[in-house]
Amino acid sequence: MSRVICAGHVNWDVTLRVDALPEPDGEATVESRVGAGGGSAANVASGLVSLDVPAALLGSVGDDEHGHAAVAELASKGVDCRYVVSVDRGPTTVKYIVVDAAGEVFVLGSPGANEAFEATDLPTDPLAAADHLHLTSQSPDTAATLARRAHEAETTVSFDPGRRVGDRGYADALREVDYVFLNDREAATALGEAAVERGRSADAEPMSDVTEALARTTLVLKHGPRGAEVRDGDERHVHPGYPVDAVDTTGAGDAFASGFIAARLDGAAYERALAVANACGALTAAEPGARTQLSWRRLDDLVAG
Repeated sequence: MSRVICAGHVNWDVTLRVDALPEPDGEATVESRVGAGGGSAANVASGLVSLDVPAALLGSVGDDEHGHAAVAELASKGVDCRYVVSVDRGPTTVKYIVVDAAGEVFVLGSPGANEAFEATDLPTDPLAAADHLHLTSQSPDTAATLARRAHEAETTVSFDPGRRVGDRGYADALREVDYVFLNDREAATALGEAAVERGRSADAEPMSDVTEALARTTLVLKHGPRGAEVRDGDERHVHPGYPVDAVDTTGAGDAFASGFIAARLDGAAYERALAVANACGALTAAEPGARTQLSWRRLDDLVAG
């Protein structure tokens, strides 16, 4: 049985490396084009397996060339893909990821089948046997149902809702989770910029449903090159991160989540978990592509250094 089940998007990524991100009505030169599997849930599952944590994936792809390739790539890395649903009512979701020389990214997405899966596609037994459930961007109803089922089975839950945390109706799911991962932009959207700067405060402005739900959980805030922090009630744990020359930040947040989850499952305190997570994110940002080959040897070399 897998120790972690990751639920969410399974995509096919087409990465275009350009000389510079163009201005409106501008033009850029494409220096390379590479196709590979992507999607946050798939990236986290792949990262966990490379850190010796057995992981299964719940998601959906189209019954097409991209879907078959994405699943085959994950299976070759050791991810349990038995709960990945192949559907014939839509294509595999394709994301076009444009990366400039400084590693900055913007993403173009085409509609597809990456939210065609449902909570019932994951049987009860593997969820109950798992140590942890990690949710990424997906249907709000599916996320909430999976989180409730996990808590009923006494399985801990984390959620990385992504850039649409403020407008997808995730409040019900957020009320059921133990950890929420947010980058600075997402945290400002969900909490307000002032709250991000000062931490949780009793004199905060009236809270939205999402903000109220986040007030009850442990926040893991990703600050990119400035490191990361955990806010657990009144406790605050901070790690400064690692200086790297960013080549491609695609998937760095997913790698961060893989490292944090793996470290916590190993019994690590927040400080160690943040160090491992930041190392995973730094290694991924320093190399092209969304799925850097992580290993404890590589991480320990960076953490120890």
